[in-house]
Amino acid sequence: MRITFRLIVSLVVAVAGVAALFARFQVIEERTRLETEMDRRALLLCESLQDNVESLLARGSSPALGRLVEKFSNRERVKGTAVYGADGSVLAVSKALSEPLKERPHGVKDLPTKPSGTFEMLAGVRMHVFGHPLGDPENNKGVILLVQEAAHIPAHLNNIWKRAFLRVLIQMALITLITLLVVRWSVQGPIARMADWMKRLRAGEDLSNLSVPKEDALSPIAREVSTFAQHLNRARTAAEEEARLRHQSEALWTPEKLKEVMKNRLQGKPLIVVSNREPYMHLHRGRKIECIIPAGGLVAALDPVLRATDGLWIAHGSGDADWDVVDDKNRIRVPPEDPHYTLKRVALTEEEENGYYFGFSNEGLWPLCHIAHARPIFRPSDWEQYTAVNAKFAANVLEEIEGMTEPLVLLQDYHFALLPRLIKDKRPDARIGLFWHIPWTNPEAFGICPWQKEILYGMLGADLIGFHTQFHANNFLDTVDRTLECRIEWERFTINKGGHSTLVKPFPISVDFPSETKKGAPVPGKEELLKELGVKAEFLAVGVDRVDYTKGILERFRAVERFLEKYPDYQGRFTLVQLGAPSRTHIKRYADFLAEVDQEADRINLKFKAKSWKAIVFLKRHHNPAEIRPFYKRADVCLVTSLHDGMNLVAKEFVVARDDSDGVLILSRFAGASRELRDALLINPYDVEQTADAIYTGLNLDPADRRERMRRMRENVRENNIYRWAGNLVLELAQVSTSQEGPRG
Repeated sequence: MRITFRLIVSLVVAVAGVAALFARFQVIEERTRLETEMDRRALLLCESLQDNVESLLARGSSPALGRLVEKFSNRERVKGTAVYGADGSVLAVSKALSEPLKERPHGVKDLPTKPSGTFEMLAGVRMHVFGHPLGDPENNKGVILLVQEAAHIPAHLNNIWKRAFLRVLIQMALITLITLLVVRWSVQGPIARMADWMKRLRAGEDLSNLSVPKEDALSPIAREVSTFAQHLNRARTAAEEEARLRHQSEALWTPEKLKEVMKNRLQGKPLIVVSNREPYMHLHRGRKIECIIPAGGLVAALDPVLRATDGLWIAHGSGDADWDVVDDKNRIRVPPEDPHYTLKRVALTEEEENGYYFGFSNEGLWPLCHIAHARPIFRPSDWEQYTAVNAKFAANVLEEIEGMTEPLVLLQDYHFALLPRLIKDKRPDARIGLFWHIPWTNPEAFGICPWQKEILYGMLGADLIGFHTQFHANNFLDTVDRTLECRIEWERFTINKGGHSTLVKPFPISVDFPSETKKGAPVPGKEELLKELGVKAEFLAVGVDRVDYTKGILERFRAVERFLEKYPDYQGRFTLVQLGAPSRTHIKRYADFLAEVDQEADRINLKFKAKSWKAIVFLKRHHNPAEIRPFYKRADVCLVTSLHDGMNLVAKEFVVARDDSDGVLILSRFAGASRELRDALLINPYDVEQTADAIYTGLNLDPADRRERMRRMRENVRENNIYRWAGNLVLELAQVSTSQEGPRG
């Protein structure tokens, strides 16, 4: 209340001061205007009288002059008129002025040589006295004196002051009322709600659906309070979860456990992560800059580690506003609302990005490693850009780790096959890990690459190389064994090359498994979900993929076609909703494939044409997790038909979403997830007949069997979540030896 009083008083004083200042200026201007107007009126009257007075003076007719003066005085606000001779004697005067003009006014004590007026007190009354000379300056015959009443001027000026005072009073009342309302609605109310919100938070209530006030004045506090509340909620949830797990003698990995383990094991040593995709991207949204988190599990996994270690993430800056927010070393602290580590952005030219990323990485290594019957394209120009970009990233890493002792550097994926060697050659003491997120093909297939030796030699600069499965790790060991001169210790999965040892191990990546206390927003039912798509169906299948030729989307569509042919009772009752995010569309192979998928969906829908039903609904756009979740939760079947995949997290996302322990996962045995999710219906996606039968089996599976299968898969994903993957990977890297051992290869 004291603040409100001070605010009101300050506003009132300011408004009153401004009003008084403007009123004073108005009074001065009005006084000048009125006085000038009186001078002008007096001049006109005197000039209209002058000729007659001079004529009568010339004839010496005093009585006529007196009558003229008396007659002329009968005008508005004219008190009277007098005529003085050249010697200053009174020649004629109005009766009304005979008493006030006993003494000659100042205006005619010395006969004026030009018309002029003054304001004087005559007989106690303020008058305007105007003197107008007769004759010419060289032959002065006297003066006409015109006296006007001037009392209306101060009265008018007083009215101006009164009106200004009344305006100030009204403004003060309005200011007080508006200030009280604004303070109550925008300050006191939100503060009271925020206090109540914090009180309920402290009491342990679930406030997940309650938002803090968003008023501009309180937005900085609201953001900090919201962040604090999130931390408090996470800490409380983690503590409750840990207590539950201790009671069950389990050890579930959580973000909090990951942070704590990293702090204890790394002992304050920062972790440097290098990836092509950045964890936070800045984009222009009109006149504002918005920060978004690109889709992908990598951020969810490594963000807690970097927060715990105050680490550094180096990545390609691809947002159109990325360079507007960094410092002179291209760094920015992230996350924006709660900075805990540093993001360093590396700038790439369009030529570098086309050659290194779209060219060599995605037209060369991607199809080569996936064995998906798309011919790899290897251009010398792309290899040059790939080499140059790896060198550019190496320079940035070396700059950042200068002065650090045994820094931990974790490199991500096939974009940086040369980077481990480039760093290790300059910093032998660095602990370098490389995680390969895509499959590793067999030695014969990898031999297609013209630069296979350079790639393998570059990768073996790492102290630790991780793959999703032991099968991929074995393929890598076989490839190295057949390509390079080295010594492989198969029992330890170690490669010794040039006096340096590289450990090769599987680290199956996963997804976050929400706590049992963390319930998502309710989702629409199956019927409502399909109605929004303009489809009526009894059974719903879902596929979620980037539109990539490795995902088996065409094979999936043909399996749905065969299923409807083989089991015609499901025509009009079964629909596949394919959520397809267009990917790398300016690579011709991807653009062609997108068109091919679109045409195949149209062909099958035309074959089973019906008024309010479609066999396949193909939604060609990017979908965020909130949009995908209802389809996961309401689908009877989820189809993951990858022709070759390192892991495929869609399978695990579907399992996590099914907190009702229902639904059937049909999973390609060529996806890494099939090694863990054994209770899925495993299929060969190339076998359309087998996949069609799997759809039928999944729709008719015994409910008890179906729920038990899902329960076991959920338990597997819960125990082997994304935080376990990150923890195991970083801990293994921290323990690996960097000593130079073994004979040089």
